[in-house]
Amino acid sequence: MSSTRNQDTVNITNKKAGYEYELIDKFTAGIQLLGSEIKSIRAGKASIKESYCLFIQGELFVRNMDVSIYKQASMNNHEPKRDRKLLLNRLELRKLRKKIDQKGLSIVPTRLYISNRGFAKLNIALAKGKKLHDKRESLKDKDTKREMDRGLKDF
Repeated sequence: MSSTRNQDTVNITNKKAGYEYELIDKFTAGIQLLGSEIKSIRAGKASIKESYCLFIQGELFVRNMDVSIYKQASMNNHEPKRDRKLLLNRLELRKLRKKIDQKGLSIVPTRLYISNRGFAKLNIALAKGKKLHDKRESLKDKDTKREMDRGLKDF
């Protein structure tokens, strides 16, 4: 199985993140996984819909990321919603930590994929929660863009 095919087939996104949050700064992080977890992710059996990132003893972890149990792993299986360590360099961790200490900012996963080298990667974003009127405005912008695209197709 070629690694380019992996990247094309495994593309798990968090569509709610763009709607619920204003994405300020984006990072790509590696994930520390067990063998059964990476096999399950390569099969597309993961979800980042309800997940978020937090610092535990100076290290960044993703919490609530659901990686389904790998059926062929038998008794050596993993816990589906365990905390998984994210791999970033010190400078990025320090920058995120400083921003998180500000009120109202959080870190949300936006995309889970397999890199060209075969590693699982998680795109994360520094985010600020949107108010209700901002969400309505986003929907309105999305609808007008869709209408304009439909209008352009007719010509």
